Amino acid sequence: MTIDKQLPSTRTTELDSICLKAEVIPVLAIQRVEDAVPLAAALVEGGLSVLEVTLRTDCALEATRRIKEALPQASVGIGTVLTPAQYRQAEQVGADFVVTPGTTEALYRYGVTSPVPMLPGVATVSEVMIGWQFGYRRFKFFPAEASGGVKALKAFAGPLPEARFCPTGGINLDNAADYLALPNVMCVGGSWLTPKSLVEAEDWKAIRQLAREAAERFHH
Repeated sequence: MTIDKQLPSTRTTELDSICLKAEVIPVLAIQRVEDAVPLAAALVEGGLSVLEVTLRTDCALEATRRIKEALPQASVGIGTVLTPAQYRQAEQVGADFVVTPGTTEALYRYGVTSPVPMLPGVATVSEVMIGWQFGYRRFKFFPAEASGGVKALKAFAGPLPEARFCPTGGINLDNAADYLALPNVMCVGGSWLTPKSLVEAEDWKAIRQLAREAAERFHH
């Protein structure tokens, strides 16, 4: 593996400024495109202005485009990016950042030259070290609970003191504070803020309340 180009440090700074806006990043799997704006608006009104829309649904790109148009004050990332082609699609719809569940060399290489910062997914120290060689310093830790959770991240801090993480996967209102207490955690991601039942019922008021609870409980 030869590494010709390193990630510019400005990408790390951009990610930091996005993550500084929110301790909690709601992860949205949008089934119906018409839900996108009211769902995002409820979260933003509740105090969570950084959102991740996952590519697990067909309308994700269109949903992101609509959210960006309707809520310019929100930072909207695209998650579950698996390939450089999907990364490119995220750039085209105006995503503020991209998030991957795991990371390939192809994604690291693409991210180095992209204007849109990437939060690459890692589960082990070895994976962080590969990203490190490309200049990455900020990572998504996934699946957090299944990969050792708080204890694992505490251990990562020893050999990798400059790395910062956004853990996602198995995080909820009860354990989020344990992660956020770690010095190497900048924010957490979770789908608990958008329960399927509430989204299907279009109960935006209840979602706004969930967002408010999280925003008040975990604000910087």
